[in-house]
Amino acid sequence: MSVSEEIKRLHELNQAGALSDEEFARAKQKLLDTTPVSLSKDSGASDFASEFNRFRRSRSDRWLGGVCGGLGKVSGMESWIWRLVFTLFTICFGFGLVIYLLLWIFVPDES
Repeated sequence: MSVSEEIKRLHELNQAGALSDEEFARAKQKLLDTTPVSLSKDSGASDFASEFNRFRRSRSDRWLGGVCGGLGKVSGMESWIWRLVFTLFTICFGFGLVIYLLLWIFVPDES
């Protein structure tokens, strides 16, 4: 059900007397406060940029360069999943190792 449909339903309940004016106002405000705001292209791009700027190679969770540990911290996934992804991309497609090496070279170490 969309937000406009829910507001229309609340309005119908208010008109029928099932909701008082105060209850209608509170329910409408609660509905509008919990509705996610659609992101514009600019704010979505800035969110991506801020997440990318947070990406650092891990010092504590590393096997080789700390790339998978850093990806795990930024994405919220376990680092072993990223290790598995890079391994599978290397075995299946042949470019997982290249991406890992590029990230190792260009992503700074966490300080």
